[in-house]
Amino acid sequence: MTSSDQTPDASSAFLSVSSSPPSSSSLYLTTPTTSNYSTTERNCPTAPEAPAYRLDIEDIYSDSSDPDDKPNLDILKQHLLLEGRLTEQAALRIIESGAAILREESTMIEISAPLTICGDIHGQLYDLIKLFEVGGSPATTRYLFLGDYVDRGYFGIECVLYLWSLKIHYPKDFFLLRGNHECRHLTDYFTFKQECLVKYTEKVYETIMSAFDCLPLAALMNKQFLCVHGGISPEIRTLDDIRQLDRFHEPPAYGAMCDLLWSDPVEDYGYEADIPSSTTPPKRRTSIPLNDSPSNILSQTNLPSSSSSSNEQLFLHNTTRGCSYFYTYAAVNEFLLHNQILSVIRAHEAQDVGYRMYKKTAETGFPSLITIFSAPNYLDIYQNKAAIMKYENNVLNIRQFNSSPHPYWLPNFIDVFSWSLPFVGEKVIDVLLSILNICTDEELAEYDEHIDTLIERNERELRKERLRLKIRALGKVAKAYKSFRELSEHIITLRGLTPSTNLTELNNNTEVKTEAEVAANILRDSNDSTEERFSKVKILDQVNERMPPSKPIYSMISPMIAERIKRTSIPNDTSQESSKKDISSNILKNGTTQGLVKMRRESYGGNSSLAPIVDLTATINGKSNLLMKK
Repeated sequence: MTSSDQTPDASSAFLSVSSSPPSSSSLYLTTPTTSNYSTTERNCPTAPEAPAYRLDIEDIYSDSSDPDDKPNLDILKQHLLLEGRLTEQAALRIIESGAAILREESTMIEISAPLTICGDIHGQLYDLIKLFEVGGSPATTRYLFLGDYVDRGYFGIECVLYLWSLKIHYPKDFFLLRGNHECRHLTDYFTFKQECLVKYTEKVYETIMSAFDCLPLAALMNKQFLCVHGGISPEIRTLDDIRQLDRFHEPPAYGAMCDLLWSDPVEDYGYEADIPSSTTPPKRRTSIPLNDSPSNILSQTNLPSSSSSSNEQLFLHNTTRGCSYFYTYAAVNEFLLHNQILSVIRAHEAQDVGYRMYKKTAETGFPSLITIFSAPNYLDIYQNKAAIMKYENNVLNIRQFNSSPHPYWLPNFIDVFSWSLPFVGEKVIDVLLSILNICTDEELAEYDEHIDTLIERNERELRKERLRLKIRALGKVAKAYKSFRELSEHIITLRGLTPSTNLTELNNNTEVKTEAEVAANILRDSNDSTEERFSKVKILDQVNERMPPSKPIYSMISPMIAERIKRTSIPNDTSQESSKKDISSNILKNGTTQGLVKMRRESYGGNSSLAPIVDLTATINGKSNLLMKK
């Protein structure tokens, strides 16, 4: 593997990487340092103001009456970069036109080289624009995206509109696959549906969901590489099994379609416990001559090959995702040999350097599995690099790039009023307390010798007691607003890791509130290296990588009836305790932190009592060190 450039801020054991040009989103500059701010004028004149005008069909299309006309990419790109929006009619036309092209493609598309392969985007529009600067203009470069265009980032709808417009312009050179986030279940659970309702309408959201149903599930590149979002499945033995899948629906929670979108390699991929094999598998066909293979790959330490050993289990239950499977090195090798292909290329998992190349196969000296992740500084807290993979002339070239500046949104699209209310309320209560505290407790208890009658004295004591009650009540309100204010600050720190912005809901659970504070303090530690930061955030975010539970029907009825339904749904106490024990052991096994598990479960009707009692800080620090060693 080679690269034309070298970048000083990234390195790899077996490939070189290229530097990237400056980002076009550098228009977003920092606010000038000043002590006086105007309340009537813009305080950051260097930052472009978001356009108030929504682009209509006539603004984007040169001939709006022509159904074959294509949107103007330059106008659309500049408008979206300035946070401009489209009219509903214009957005629907782009989405529906792109969906019509995707609908005509096969479930597994076949693509020839040269090709640039990209991983997760997750609504990071400004990094998507940077990606095209690093990889080349879509007008002259062929692209394949492996899914996850929306959710958790704050510009998902803009990414969809721009990517769909590129698909309309270059239908034979620009390809899009489906990821696990391109579905109704996850977009409702995470942020994309909320984003569509804030920026557009529910009709736009539903149209996008229908377009997601049209996305292909896999791609065969150069008849050598299977490209998918997640990975392989025990229900898929041949490539024809993928071709025959019905993809035009919401992905199920199990089955072959689910596995293509959700499965992962086992954590110790390539280093699983091996047992002797009595048979020697056939040689794999490859069009890459071994003598011409990149020397930096061949120089990798020789590891036991699948020809001398095989794994006891090819697939394991995916406890991290809560659905689908973990696949082993032996499972991938068996699939590659059976289908006579070279490697599997997938996305689906954040990588600290933007990519990961797994154990090579002995027959070809080529990695059996490659992961690509193209969202730099994921969630604005991971501090990871992003990468894309260019394949041309039988050479793979990995290019990395860093994140670009982007406009700021409050977490989960919370509005400014809801966000600032705890801060304002705390200050108002402080003022009221200051007024009421003009008289001290000693002054209130002081005996007034000028009051002679018993009635006057009793009335005076009653007034004093009322004042004391008011002060105590305001003290309780002040304490509550202080707690809300601290939670608001934690939400800002945790950003995409927070399950909810409902401060009342989070504040009512003392354990969740305490552990949210611990998690926020972990992320506030500025002494961590990039590798330590990535490891800690990945552990904190592990609960968000699971398939979300369906919202139970009793979440919409009264608590008393809901509790009755829960009790009657459990056959006996023994099975309940057994279930708790099993789930707790799974949580400990996977390193899921108690606080964030509770936050997710409390938000979506789960049972928070299933989480084990662990020391969050010690768990994070211990497991992050383990990940760094690996």
